[in-house]
Amino acid sequence: MQNAREPVLQLVDIAKRYGGVRALERAQFACAPGRVHALLGENGAGKSTLIKVMTGVVQPDEGRILLEGAERRFAHPKEAVAAGIACIFQELSLMPSLSVADNICITDPPTRFGLVDRRAQRRIAEAALARAGAEDIHPLAPVESLTLSRRQLVEIAKALARQPKILILDEATSALTAADVLRVFTLLKRLRSEGMAIVYISHRMNEIAELADDCSVFRNGSHVATFAAGSRSDAEVVEMMIGRNIEHAFPPKPAPRPATAAPALETRGLSWSNRLHAIDMAVRPGEIVGLGGLDGQGQREFFLALFGVLRGVRGEVLLDGRPIEVQSPKHAKRPELGIALVPEDRKTDGLMLPMSVNDNLGYASLDRLSRAGVLRRDDESAAVAGMVRRLSIKVADPGVAVGTLSGGNQQKVVIGKWLLNAPRILLLSDPTRGIDVGTKQEIYALLRKLAEEGVAVLLYSTDYAELIGCCDRVAVFYDGRIVRWLAGPELTEHALVATALNLETDLETQPENIAA
Repeated sequence: MQNAREPVLQLVDIAKRYGGVRALERAQFACAPGRVHALLGENGAGKSTLIKVMTGVVQPDEGRILLEGAERRFAHPKEAVAAGIACIFQELSLMPSLSVADNICITDPPTRFGLVDRRAQRRIAEAALARAGAEDIHPLAPVESLTLSRRQLVEIAKALARQPKILILDEATSALTAADVLRVFTLLKRLRSEGMAIVYISHRMNEIAELADDCSVFRNGSHVATFAAGSRSDAEVVEMMIGRNIEHAFPPKPAPRPATAAPALETRGLSWSNRLHAIDMAVRPGEIVGLGGLDGQGQREFFLALFGVLRGVRGEVLLDGRPIEVQSPKHAKRPELGIALVPEDRKTDGLMLPMSVNDNLGYASLDRLSRAGVLRRDDESAAVAGMVRRLSIKVADPGVAVGTLSGGNQQKVVIGKWLLNAPRILLLSDPTRGIDVGTKQEIYALLRKLAEEGVAVLLYSTDYAELIGCCDRVAVFYDGRIVRWLAGPELTEHALVATALNLETDLETQPENIAA
């Protein structure tokens, strides 16, 4: 039997190149059973390529893979799964039109008389969901009916149904609610105690501190260091990741604006179905207003209502004091309204992955870049090149598919697509989910610069530190209502958490804050 302290999986001198781009160079990594090994680095540092090598998704150009001391090479992901390696990638692999049970068993469904045994499949799905701490998800529910957080738990259950010896999680908690994150943490600690080797990728340093036993840092495709969790400060880890010192995470906030300034965007009694209830909000030009609260409390529906996606919205929306009716997203992005929405799921809702960076960046502003229905290619190329420079999008050729870019650069493309349309109202839904610390800082600085240029910014984030550091004021949502406004010294993590959980029932929404 293998010694528990010896690596169960080891990668030695792994190299992988895509044309002239070096994704990995003599990369080293090893994980042991009964340990959580955190894999740290910026987007584009080589982490995703490394786990794709581990799981047989890509083949290394050089180097060796050792599994339980024996050299292996996985020609296909199925071979890695059969060897006991399961991976939960950041971007979900579920099929929305199929049921939860169908997705969990899709690679190896139980059969009887040559047909799928539905009863056995349901039992397998129920057991996997229970192991993932998601017993409340019905195995026959269509995946498309679930929230993003619930879908992520189904993805975890799907991996556990394969009974792996090594479990790899790539930003698996980035889409989860706070309650679901606690479930996953409890699960991972139990799996560790059972002897499973866990490779954990996250940009949330508090999660690393909570879970990890060992940490490995990668930068520019190379291994930088491996050390025991807790033996280095967050500042030291970040400096290793990006190769430079980070002194300030958030740009400084300006002085509070006078309450007499006219709002750029205002809602009065905005309601929809049973999800939004009488939302009153005013956002002034140059202001960053946050939307807080637990996931699923109406923040997403509020954005969709403002962007013209929902039907049957009641109440008023005013733009520069003028009542408007946003009929559709196409209407919302017209120059007379100038509303833009950066969605929470960039892969599904924000990008066309097989298409080029150039096409994705120019898509939202085709009307501006066309004359008599004909696209002015030279104007498009110039606009795209300017946005690539402005946002420091790392791409050698804008003609490559946007799906080949790192997560951080993909997110820059989603934001840049809308900036080319010169919005006056910018709605952002968890824009830094799954983004490395360096790119986060770039996005924070960009949002403050846009605000300084007069854009009214609405930011929904599941990261409390982000709401506190970025926003001038925060509206906390609970059950489709704004239950409290927070600003200045009141804007603290304790206040955000307590209000999100509806614990401070004696604290009512302040009318002057709503008007402000």
